[in-house]
Amino acid sequence: MKLSIPEMSCGHCKAVVEQAIATAAPGATVAVDLAARSVTVTGAAAADPILAALAAEGYPATVAG
Repeated sequence: MKLSIPEMSCGHCKAVVEQAIATAAPGATVAVDLAARSVTVTGAAAADPILAALAAEGYPATVAG
């Protein structure tokens, strides 16, 4: 699943996003593209808990194409 996270713009943002996803989807693999402000999550991960965790941290996301 690919997520668009427009508010993610720096290393600190990246770390917060990675931690939020790890908490919402333990065991999922996360690949961050900071320049594109996107994240690819692979593994048994449901979108809703991840989106909720990101929003709670101040990084609203949408599932990208």
